[in-house]
Amino acid sequence: MLGTQTRVRTAWSEAEPEGPIKESLDWSLTEAKIPAQLVNDLDQKSLYINRELSLLAFQDRVLDEARDAQNPILERTNFLSIVSSNLDEFFMVRVAGLREQVVAGVLDLPPDGLMPEEQLIQIRQCTCRLISDMRNCFHQNLLPQLAKEGIFIIDYKELSSEQRRQMERFFKELVFPILTPLAHDPGRPFPFISNLSLNLAVLICGKRGDKRFARVKVPGTIPRLIPLDTTKESNTSPRSSSNTFVWMEQVIAAHLDSLFPGMSVLESHPFRVTRSADMLIQELEAGDLLETMKATVHRRQFGRVVRVTANQDMPQNVRDILMENMELDKQDFYTVRGPLGLSSLATLNRIERRDLKFPEFSPRQLLGRVETSKESGIFGEISRNDILVYHPFDSFLPVVDFLKEAAVDPKVLAIKQTLYRVGSDSPVVESLLEARKNGKQVSVLLELKARFDEESNINWARALEREGVHVVYGLPGLKTHCKLALVVRQEQDGIRRYVHLATGNYNTLTAQHYTDIGMFTCDPDIGVDTTDLFNYLTGYSAKESFRRLLVAPINLREKLSDLIKREISEQKNGSGHLIFKMNSLVDRQMIKLLYKASQHGVKVDLLVRGICCLRPGVKGLSENIRVISLVGRFLEHSRIYYFRNGGNIEIFIGSADLMPRNINSRVEALTPVSSPQLISQICEILEIQLADNINAMKLEADGSYTTLQSSDLPIVDSHQYFIDQIASGDFSSH
Repeated sequence: MLGTQTRVRTAWSEAEPEGPIKESLDWSLTEAKIPAQLVNDLDQKSLYINRELSLLAFQDRVLDEARDAQNPILERTNFLSIVSSNLDEFFMVRVAGLREQVVAGVLDLPPDGLMPEEQLIQIRQCTCRLISDMRNCFHQNLLPQLAKEGIFIIDYKELSSEQRRQMERFFKELVFPILTPLAHDPGRPFPFISNLSLNLAVLICGKRGDKRFARVKVPGTIPRLIPLDTTKESNTSPRSSSNTFVWMEQVIAAHLDSLFPGMSVLESHPFRVTRSADMLIQELEAGDLLETMKATVHRRQFGRVVRVTANQDMPQNVRDILMENMELDKQDFYTVRGPLGLSSLATLNRIERRDLKFPEFSPRQLLGRVETSKESGIFGEISRNDILVYHPFDSFLPVVDFLKEAAVDPKVLAIKQTLYRVGSDSPVVESLLEARKNGKQVSVLLELKARFDEESNINWARALEREGVHVVYGLPGLKTHCKLALVVRQEQDGIRRYVHLATGNYNTLTAQHYTDIGMFTCDPDIGVDTTDLFNYLTGYSAKESFRRLLVAPINLREKLSDLIKREISEQKNGSGHLIFKMNSLVDRQMIKLLYKASQHGVKVDLLVRGICCLRPGVKGLSENIRVISLVGRFLEHSRIYYFRNGGNIEIFIGSADLMPRNINSRVEALTPVSSPQLISQICEILEIQLADNINAMKLEADGSYTTLQSSDLPIVDSHQYFIDQIASGDFSSH
């Protein structure tokens, strides 16, 4: 199995696979219609898929989870909210960036060669189709199924008399005091509309019959889905459930007359604004990066409008008012059926109905909660063996305990850590603060430029600095994305370095929902490399080589390229095999190397969750490459790079995707896995994921994705497989 000598039981077969990959797995490839003479010119635009369209295709695969009747209904609703939120971010960052390129006349063309204007046209076409599919899913699938389970989202016009009286009291007591209607007329400028805000465009008529425009912002401080208290409702009502909700904007619209006394409200229409969030930070000119980031995050609310969504029944004259005053083109305006901003559906996940959610499971407590007074605690375990944790199937508590024990252990001299997305409630940071109070030397590289987490990181930076922690904000022009924690400990035989290296963030919340891999080790070479990397991040260093780590932007591209070329050489013996698992594959040079590997006969398996610009299945180019995307209960987030190396397998794990930004513009780290037991464990993970035919879809040469489900193959759900393995105690440890 993947070239290992260790037998690993699989859920679908008792037979052991033969060769470097399970030959019984069918992965027929679609032959792309690309002229044969072009496959030797690896810069040809037709050999690459556009990254923006590939990202939208990923959103469609997430939407498939909302459409899948096999998923629990509240999980399906949550998947729909995720797609809506992802689309917001796509417009805030990707579409905004393309529009800036158009305005600036920049021609930084992607490998597929599409001009920014061409990309925007195709993006709108794909987005309109995706939005239509989302609405159909919501109205035709989710609402009826929710109603069957006693959960109702109803329009205001459907409320009973008693429910309307209840909403009137709710509006007067809680909503009316915080509303601020803003008029627009020759004496008052058009009001500013903040990013992602939901608003009502209101047309009113004065006593003289003159029509006027006003804007009312739907407050974000009150849940948008208002639960109805139906205890007084007749038991004969089909909607007497405690889980009945009405949209906030509809409640406000029904009571607009109280906001405009003496005026006649003619009509109102909800609309929602998306602004650019792509921020240019002049780091080299910033005297104080912390204050610069604080100001920059504030300015995000004022970015250029890139999208407005409104209901289909909004008349053209109201649309014209919005487009003229927000300087929009017609292609920036999107009309939809039903409620705007479906990301609000995420609040339904708070409903206490376990029967309507994925079954709970207990993650494995790999290291246990150890007594810090015992010499055989976490540090003792790590000193005996490297330890691999596979979240969320393995608990994140060992990572927290690793830092907690370091904070109170009198033998620990120093802790150094990188933090990217920490979250608002962080036991990891609390441990670092405790360590500093206990006199430890604590240094933290806290990346302020982690998009959409800047505010949280700024707050943690201040808290750490107040306690005397050495806080560094990263290198100018580079984001620090690597996930590292280093503990320096004084032991009987001298200083020993303990390291945790991971593919995911030090975030206890996302660790429950993302699949990530972490490794604890006290390997001396990795310890020295980690020390050198922290010195590179916090001081002045012209470091150009590391013992074992692959570090971007220093040596990662060169070393990965060499490893791929080595696999091409190994193919002379017929044993070349690459397996890369990542979030995104965009980098042209890396794609060209993978094409060359395929042309030389190397088998290439790519587990790419999201963006993939490589075209598999092209005759003479990539017929030895298959690309699988896994989208399911958990967000696939780990990065694994497998090289068969003639049977002497090498595996690297880390934080880096194969994207230009990761390789060129971020500090990333990939670490080798040396332990045969851990290599076997990672091979098992890859084997199961490559066999998955429930969460997996296959990328075709034309950029489309097709299902892998087949009546001829046993069902393999990789997420459920590892849940079952943990429950049965069959999953290997170390």
